[in-house]
Amino acid sequence: MNIDFYKEALSINEQLISWRRDFHQHPELGFEEYRTSTKIKEFLTKEGIEWREVSKTGICALIEGGKEGNTVALRADMDALPLQDRKACSYASKEEGKMHACGHDAHTTILLGAAKILNKYRSELKGNVKLIFEPAEETIGGARFMIKERVLENPKVDTIIGLHVSESIEVGKIGIKQGVVNAASNPFTIKIKGKGGHGAHPEDTVDPILISSNIIVALQSIVSREIAPVYPAVVTVGSINGGTAQNIIPEEVEIKGIIRTMKSEHREYVKERLCQIVNGICTAMRGTAQIEIEESYPCLYNNDVMVELLKKTSSDIVGMENVEILEHPSMGVESFAYFAMERPAVFYFLGSANTEKGINNPAHGSLFDIDEGCLPIGVAIQCKTAFEYLTRL
Repeated sequence: MNIDFYKEALSINEQLISWRRDFHQHPELGFEEYRTSTKIKEFLTKEGIEWREVSKTGICALIEGGKEGNTVALRADMDALPLQDRKACSYASKEEGKMHACGHDAHTTILLGAAKILNKYRSELKGNVKLIFEPAEETIGGARFMIKERVLENPKVDTIIGLHVSESIEVGKIGIKQGVVNAASNPFTIKIKGKGGHGAHPEDTVDPILISSNIIVALQSIVSREIAPVYPAVVTVGSINGGTAQNIIPEEVEIKGIIRTMKSEHREYVKERLCQIVNGICTAMRGTAQIEIEESYPCLYNNDVMVELLKKTSSDIVGMENVEILEHPSMGVESFAYFAMERPAVFYFLGSANTEKGINNPAHGSLFDIDEGCLPIGVAIQCKTAFEYLTRL
């Protein structure tokens, strides 16, 4: 059966815009997506799609096909950011200090649209489509908790598809990359302890500020001198706090930062070297250190077979000339990586910029917006890729 999924998506375009603007006006932070979750459940119930609550505010729904076969999952994240919306438009956020500044309102909308269309053609599906609405992507990665609650089982998911709107790609285009797509991250906290005292008599103290300064400089040598230049890696110190007055040497300084790497062996190496450098400098300078390194998001890897499938299905919708093959991975992190570690996956970037209209402000910024023309394109690509996977592969 040859279905024009883009035509189907355009037929519900007004509904897509309405959903997206409603979500945009009522953003909710991680694990607080109660209103968003309620709206989704109301829609699924109306469509006759079975659903269950997962990981507090998350939802897992299932469209059962008319024939037996594999199961493909489509995932969307739902949470917003703690940021003031400063756009001057009718659908700006109504929630003080909260904003959909990363496009998750669009992702949720696209999954609802895909659900509506795929459910319409469920009898043609050779297998199932699982719909995963993930909470808390921006904070601790809701995917981890959903996986623990067996969201990829019963029925077992064979592959999973995700997307993210991109303000660096014009509407009508998509970007996709083979292999590693996003970095892994490891936030860290270092507490340097010395001996406080009078600023006029440093000889009677062990200065944790001086120790911290040496550590911060030395940490940059890990990437610049110990990781081959052809491999991306970043060690960022984003916060340093200590001291109360100009003439007092404090007892403690706290340093906070994050490690980002593209290879698992580099991830382990940088963590090990960070500890060695911090402890070595502290020992040499008579201080002590407490080091905490968090295990955060892993690298996101795209499956080669699924990349080829998505390139084909998206080119059928936007044209091959509008499918951009991305050369470099992003140093940003993405919770979808947890799903990609469990199942063959493909993650792509949906163009949402419109430079002529001034819609190209950066994500995680107070002026972020999308060209809503990307919504039906995203719906069509999700539908066609899922449909082709179930009926052609």
